[in-house]
Amino acid sequence: MPATHREVHLVSRPKGPLRDEHFRVVEVPVPEPGQVLVRNQLMSVAAVMRTLMQSDAELPIPPFQPGEALWGPAIGSVVAAPGTELRPGDLVSHNLGWREYAVADAADVQRIDRDALPDVAAHLSQGFTAWLGIVRGAEVRPGDTVFVTGAAGGVGTLAGQFAKLRGAPRVIGSTGSRRKGRHLVDELGYDAVVIRGAGPIEDQLRTAAPDGIDAVFDNVGGEQLSAALAVARRGARIALVGALSGQLTGGFAAPVEIDSGSLILRGITLRGLSGSDHLGAIPQWMEEFGRALRTGDVTFPHVRLPGIHRAPLALCELLEGRHLGAVLVEL
Repeated sequence: MPATHREVHLVSRPKGPLRDEHFRVVEVPVPEPGQVLVRNQLMSVAAVMRTLMQSDAELPIPPFQPGEALWGPAIGSVVAAPGTELRPGDLVSHNLGWREYAVADAADVQRIDRDALPDVAAHLSQGFTAWLGIVRGAEVRPGDTVFVTGAAGGVGTLAGQFAKLRGAPRVIGSTGSRRKGRHLVDELGYDAVVIRGAGPIEDQLRTAAPDGIDAVFDNVGGEQLSAALAVARRGARIALVGALSGQLTGGFAAPVEIDSGSLILRGITLRGLSGSDHLGAIPQWMEEFGRALRTGDVTFPHVRLPGIHRAPLALCELLEGRHLGAVLVEL
């Protein structure tokens, strides 16, 4: 085991677009074993990390601190775990990414069953959020026309596939480029797309769904949610799972003007979901996800960037919309 390792620190809180200058890769001593010492192998980045860089992040978790290492989902191998049920070589997941070695309490580390999913990297997917929004939030049913906002991201690329698995014959996704739109249709089973910046979202959505929408998986908010509400059919179910229109600039608010009278008359349901409120559903999701990956009914779209020094770039590029699917870093 080396004497030192690298971790990524936040240098300052960004006041505009996130840049490489907001990070610093620092070499520090490898931490003492403590309860569980892990050599990290993979970590993921997500839009919520931009929000956590703000001192006033309105989230139920503490924000990142300048001068300290960032953190986030990671997978690694146990190096030492004295006094616990873990053994060296066990594969585990935890929330101390952005560093090559991590020390965690045993309660904060989860052993990974290597056979649960055909690709270990899929344990870093945002599939649970996607599955939860489709199954419990929007309650997608056979025959539904479904609209997924933010369809080309780590959540949306899986949400559309789960909607198809639930029997939706028509799934429409929103994205920011025609290139991504073609990939959604040609590779991931989407039937149509609306493109941000190619004209009013509502007009595009009415063209793509002339008979209206039965279920919405909203990961964006703002104009896209407003358009979905306007096109929603009577009895539509709307799952609110993200606020990307605010998160990309560091916030979490995504205001929408709602005509409550119209929603009442049409019997439309809006439901906000947080994965932390549905932890009991994880075994069911894991079983369905693993089975679908093995049969090929679902794929895990993602990109991997090698080296911890690429982690800041990975997050910046994710926020700029350069990648399709989840963004992972090999440590």
